Amino acid sequence: MKINKVINMKSKLTVLLVLMMSLVLFVSCKKKEVKAPAEKAVNIRVQAVEEKALRPFVETIGTLNPNEEVIVSAEVDGILRNVNVDNGTAVSKGMLLAVIDDTDYGLEVKRAEAALRQAQAIYENTKLEFGRKQSLYKEQLVTQQQFDDVSTRLSLAEADVERAKAALLLAKQKLIKTRIYSPLSGYIKEKKASAGDYVKNGTNMFVIIQNNPVKLNFTVTEKDVGKLKKGHDVIFKVDAFPGREFKGKVNIIYPSLEEKTRTLQVEALVPNPDNALKPGLFAHVILYTGSERNTILVPIISLLYEGEKVKVFVVEGDRAKERPVKTESKYGEMMEITEGIKEGEQVVVVGQQNLSEGVKVNVAR
Repeated sequence: MKINKVINMKSKLTVLLVLMMSLVLFVSCKKKEVKAPAEKAVNIRVQAVEEKALRPFVETIGTLNPNEEVIVSAEVDGILRNVNVDNGTAVSKGMLLAVIDDTDYGLEVKRAEAALRQAQAIYENTKLEFGRKQSLYKEQLVTQQQFDDVSTRLSLAEADVERAKAALLLAKQKLIKTRIYSPLSGYIKEKKASAGDYVKNGTNMFVIIQNNPVKLNFTVTEKDVGKLKKGHDVIFKVDAFPGREFKGKVNIIYPSLEEKTRTLQVEALVPNPDNALKPGLFAHVILYTGSERNTILVPIISLLYEGEKVKVFVVEGDRAKERPVKTESKYGEMMEITEGIKEGEQVVVVGQQNLSEGVKVNVAR
């Protein structure tokens, strides 16, 4: 009996020991479970990838310039008697702008006319004499020398008439040039002389600009050069008319890039019938470079750059997935994507800098 009691006691002690060890292991495991940190989700915001039918374009800044700008100069010397225009005056082609005193030039014309009449009279007399001497020479009543003399004088008289005609023409041209006319329709940008001034041949008197059409000059970057063609549509706005849109067409694509900036100069012609557009205004330019096409768009803020590589993060379930993408044209705050994502996917627009492949995310609503 004592032996059985001892055995029972040992069995109970063994069971108790096993239970205690199990309890210790259970508590230990519980502690380990409590210490293991739960995976923390990164808070993000997303936006759906869009597909829209859009025309590709390039955005840039330009400057408006006159279609033509000419300097009108005096072509004769003299005192300005009249100036008929001022800064800002609208002028038409052929309009009288100013008059230089023509008194001396009028007298020069009269002297040239008198000289021509005299030369013509001498020529006519010499011509008659030549006719008489020619008849006498045929009858051998005058010598060869006498006939040669009158023949020479006739040639000289004829040359004098031509010189007198040229002098008269020059005098008349100078007289005409005392009246200064506009060579084109436009506006007086700058008046450089006033009535009473003494001007000389070559003195600048007026600067005239033609504003219809106007030129829109702008540059495009090296990567956009291949997209340009003469005749492409250009749309732009100016700060002076914030609610108005202006249109033109590419007229000139310059043949080479500027070495320092690696940009190409482009010129467009813009109709300006109401003269609203003024040379010197800055323009916010959109240059269309192709026809309308279906375009995948993402917000520019979603793009992450690593050197020349570009990527975005999209959400699949509760995980972030990294996607390398290829970009094309910019459309305001959106960027065209040609490869890497498709319409309807959720692209991360806030918090993407904190993501890596496969990270758990929490999408803010």
